Amino acid sequence: MGRGKLRIYLGAAPGVGKTYAMLSEAHRRVERGADCVVGFVEHHGRPRTEVMLHGLDQVPRRALLYRGAGFTEMDVDAVLARRPAIALVDELAHTNVPGSRNAKRWQDVEELLRAGIDVVTTVNIQHLESLGDVVESITGVRQRETVPDEVVRRADQIELVDMSPQALRRRMAHGNIYKPDKVDAALSNYFRPGNLTALRELALLWVADRADEYLQQYRGEHGIRSTWQARERIVVGLTGGPEGRTLIRRAARLAEKGAGGEVLAVYIARSDGLTAASPKELAVQRTLVEDLGGTFHHVIGDNVPDALLAFARGVNATQIVLGSSRRKAWQYVFGPGVGAGVARDSGPDLDVHIVTHEHVAKGRGLPVVRSAARLGRTRIIAGWVVGVVFPVLLAVLLTHVDADLGLANDMLLFLSLTVAAALLGGLFPALASAAVGSLLLNYFFAPPLHRFTVSDPKNIVAIAVFFGVAVSVASVVDLAARRTHQAARLRAESEILSFLAGSVLRGEHTLDALLERVRETFAMESVALLERAGDVEPWKPAGSVGPSPVTRPEDADVDMPIGDHMALALSGRVLPAEDRRVLGAFAAQAVVVLDRQRLVGEAEEARRLAEGNRIRTALLAAVSHDLRTPLASIKASVSSLRSDDVEWSEEDRAELLEGIEDGADRLDHLVGNLLDMSRLQTGTVTPLIREIDLDEVVPMALGGVPEDSVVLDVPESLPMVAVDPGLLERTVANVVENAVKYSPPGEPVLVAASFLGDRVEVRVVDRGPGVPDEAKDRIFAPFQRHGDAPRGAGVGLGLAVARGFAEAMDGGTLAAEDTPGGGLTMVLTLRAVTRDRTPPRVTVDGEDRPGPADLEPIRQKAGPQ
Repeated sequence: MGRGKLRIYLGAAPGVGKTYAMLSEAHRRVERGADCVVGFVEHHGRPRTEVMLHGLDQVPRRALLYRGAGFTEMDVDAVLARRPAIALVDELAHTNVPGSRNAKRWQDVEELLRAGIDVVTTVNIQHLESLGDVVESITGVRQRETVPDEVVRRADQIELVDMSPQALRRRMAHGNIYKPDKVDAALSNYFRPGNLTALRELALLWVADRADEYLQQYRGEHGIRSTWQARERIVVGLTGGPEGRTLIRRAARLAEKGAGGEVLAVYIARSDGLTAASPKELAVQRTLVEDLGGTFHHVIGDNVPDALLAFARGVNATQIVLGSSRRKAWQYVFGPGVGAGVARDSGPDLDVHIVTHEHVAKGRGLPVVRSAARLGRTRIIAGWVVGVVFPVLLAVLLTHVDADLGLANDMLLFLSLTVAAALLGGLFPALASAAVGSLLLNYFFAPPLHRFTVSDPKNIVAIAVFFGVAVSVASVVDLAARRTHQAARLRAESEILSFLAGSVLRGEHTLDALLERVRETFAMESVALLERAGDVEPWKPAGSVGPSPVTRPEDADVDMPIGDHMALALSGRVLPAEDRRVLGAFAAQAVVVLDRQRLVGEAEEARRLAEGNRIRTALLAAVSHDLRTPLASIKASVSSLRSDDVEWSEEDRAELLEGIEDGADRLDHLVGNLLDMSRLQTGTVTPLIREIDLDEVVPMALGGVPEDSVVLDVPESLPMVAVDPGLLERTVANVVENAVKYSPPGEPVLVAASFLGDRVEVRVVDRGPGVPDEAKDRIFAPFQRHGDAPRGAGVGLGLAVARGFAEAMDGGTLAAEDTPGGGLTMVLTLRAVTRDRTPPRVTVDGEDRPGPADLEPIRQKAGPQ
């Protein structure tokens, strides 16, 4: 039996109607006579969804007991035994209760598909594993239940269930998604318009990419080579020259004119050695196109126009952007150029844009990457034609022209062809040209004519001198051309090595980026850095780029050993000997980059371990003394109260109970600070930012200090601040408690607020001993006490927690300053919400909604899982 088909209803957020759409599909199939059952559908108490279950055959669920509570999950065995044609399975990313057949519901679905049962299921975009970080950055909520992207990609059909954010919020407000007591929290947290808009766009783009994959697969299966202009896809042809940046920006502007436009920059490298472009310039252009949202591609091809057109048609491109040629006018004798060739062969389905730039007709320079020994097939053929065919044509021309130029002038004409043959094809075409020219001069121009004999001894000397001069000139010209090519190649190599060394020393390269540079430089298909622990151990890849990298050096086309247990393996073609020198430098740098990456990782791990050890050591010290002190006081008071030997008066009993309460308060304060510091260290503090007045929060933060120990000055005219009220209250409370602790008796602490520009400052001023300048930053470090603070005064976390909470809020800071006249002033700076920052409100259908200015994504504490 074949594998079943998978149909997925994909939604951007809970409540868009995925389950309802799935059940509607089930009813349509049942009406057509299909055997369809409900394997697992959760209606979440939504009446309309629950009604849709009526009339459908439901497989009983499996009951499970976990930690004393009862749960139900899909009974996979019962569904397999029932063997329906179609099974409905809701919530594909769901994590099954421990004790189930599989850990994840998508694994249950895989079993049904392997059994030949078609499955219809649902999933939200936030549950795709690859999008976890993106969704967390949008919503502030990390999804714990995820499904591998490959499971969703393998689906036979994916249907997007779409709904506008405004309609979804209306559905939420009407109680059609969550219970009424959860609606307000959901609307102000996860279901904010900005979150829903971003998630909707994410879902639309993901489905569009899948549609593009299906289109490419269909075109490949049916051998379709013509362009289908379903989406604007613009290919930029790069030469590695400075005009590439202009072309990339121009292509990006073209892509912006159409929705969903895509830019693909491609560099065509020849397969006969190092690439012809500057590696530094190519790196800059790669970064630029990626910054503009495009992709960079490296293609090997000896015929640049054909390779560029093949690439464009392979990716279903609609436009090609090329730059005007940098060749000078006389260089067009070698051909019409890439732009003309591409425009001629593009056909009606590809638009070609020729973009002018400031480097037009300024020359392309020397071919800096070709070996002197490999001039290219075209130039060698041209050299032989000029050296062998042109002398024959020249002889025919001179014999049919009535002008008598003389033997000396005839020799100069033939000598010029020999020099041209040397320039084009090298030494051997020039030698052949010298030989052919000597024979033609002897036969046609030295008496007796039309015979290979010379009657005049002077003519014999002249022909001999001609042959010698021709050979000498050809040798010198060929040697000069070789030296020029060698110098140009060495210049290219030095540029590559210089840029490579500089970028590696500056730490700009990861190992994959360096291997990609190797692949592009040598026009290879794949590159892998292999290593092994010993001589008999198997090879393992430390890094690789390109399709199908080799796993053993002996399988590679080029193997560059690095020490005893490392090797750089390249696949694609065999490199000439002169290229291996540069490859050796790349291999050495690859080892340096790999070692640096590992050292950085080890250093970071060591830093984390050292920080953890320091925190643990300080925590043990705090537990051993600061926590035991209030515990000892509580224990003594409780033991006294429980003692039968003493008859306590009401005053004594009240005093002992007060001691117990004080000790419990101290313990609560210490444990709270320890937990807050732990949250800050692990990065789990996620503020709920909203606009609030300071006079609503600051007075509440003073509940832990005596009433006469603080003077409060918070004007009502202050603007609102964008903060997390809970974090702000804890921050102010810790700072004020610290100030009261160090203030002398009879000197109250001043808490004053003021408005400066777009900031609101809360200043906590005490008249205590103060703190020296060199210790002002140190007092904010965890487990630090300044001066001779007694051991029972706390664990030194109050200010550390206060600064951490302040910085966790939007733009908040906490710093220490000297109080004029003695003492310390803590300055808490917060972001003010001025009138133009206040988001407008609009009323639609009787519902108060945020306007466009309220679309700024703000992290929230919780959301639907």
